[in-house]
Amino acid sequence: MKIIQTNNAPQALGPYSQAVQIGNFLFASGQIPLTPAGVLITGDIKEQTHQVLKNIIEVLKEADATLENVVKATIFIKNMDDFSAINEVYGEYFDTHKPARSTVEVARLPKDAGIEIEVIAHLT
Repeated sequence: MKIIQTNNAPQALGPYSQAVQIGNFLFASGQIPLTPAGVLITGDIKEQTHQVLKNIIEVLKEADATLENVVKATIFIKNMDDFSAINEVYGEYFDTHKPARSTVEVARLPKDAGIEIEVIAHLT
C-alpha cells in the first residue's frame, strides 16, 4: 500500500489520505471545492465543480495518472437541481473517456460545500 500526497491539492481535513494506491488501483478520497491553499470556492456550482476536478487531476498526477485512468467516479451533491450544471462541467473533463459513475444527493457535505467527487483509477 502506498499513500499518495501532493501539495498541489488541498490537504486532508481529517485523519485520511488524499489517495491510497494498492497494486494497480488508486482510491482517491473525495475532493470538495477547496483551493490548494484551503480556500473554499462557494457560490456558482460550476466553479465549485471545476475546482473539485482540478484537485482530482493533481492527486492523480502525483500517482502518475490522468483522468483517462479513472474507472469509477462518485459524485455527492447537496442539490439535485444542480445536476445539469455539474454534468456540463464534468463532461468538459470526461469528454471522450467516460468512466462508470454514480451521483447521490446528500443532506450536507464537509464545509457545507455544494459538491464532492471521489474517484477510483486503474494505473497502467
